Amino acid sequence: MRPAAAAAAGALSLAGAVHAGPALTWVPAVRRRLAPGLHGLGRPGHVALPFDDGPDPTSTPAFLAALDRLGWRATFFMLGSMAAAAPGLAAEVAAAGHEVALHGHRHRNHLALTPRQVATDLGRGLDAVAGATGERPAWHRPPYGVVSGPGWVASRRLGLPVVLWSAWGRDWRARATPASVVADLATARAEPAGPTVLLHDSDCTSAPGAWRSALGALPLLAEQWADLGWTVGTLGEHGTGSLLVEGTGTGGRRAP
Repeated sequence: MRPAAAAAAGALSLAGAVHAGPALTWVPAVRRRLAPGLHGLGRPGHVALPFDDGPDPTSTPAFLAALDRLGWRATFFMLGSMAAAAPGLAAEVAAAGHEVALHGHRHRNHLALTPRQVATDLGRGLDAVAGATGERPAWHRPPYGVVSGPGWVASRRLGLPVVLWSAWGRDWRARATPASVVADLATARAEPAGPTVLLHDSDCTSAPGAWRSALGALPLLAEQWADLGWTVGTLGEHGTGSLLVEGTGTGGRRAP
């Protein structure tokens, strides 16, 4: 290979590594070892309870009612497009005392986007969620849990720590049930510190009606976690912070 061609190939390889390299943290064992904050590990005995993909008028009100009955506050990773479509509901989530976070504007894998597209999506999503809720999002979780180089840079510039999860309920599947969600989240018990779990309050990117499996799991999880002596709350109360993005959650600062 000629020197110029070799240099070009090397540059492309480096660019690809910078773009896609952080996506390796999608593997739980990798992020648990290299970035426990990204893995969502917090103070022992505490469970951070986030919900992704809302707010959805079909399902989110049922989650708000269930959380109110349980006396829990949660973190809602909102899509800007969903918040813009239901601003009143987004505001209701924040008014109920739940923490507001950003899942992007559209639910697209960042590896399929250019750096400019990623930055634009996050900025647009931040504006939409803050505008609807009156709260500046405290955290960022990229769609599918895939962290890209451009996503990391954009999150850092926006001051949004990135947090994924320690255990997931796989509640997006058509065959998911409340019992299967509880069983899948049982892996959280093996974590060395307090876990962050992954659930969804909308099926906008999941099997139709899949949200009911997560909703039905909540009282079952309440019993299980109470038996373990665990308390439940927001990421801001969890004592975690991503090692990929400096800073900590804002805990619900008012949007300018």
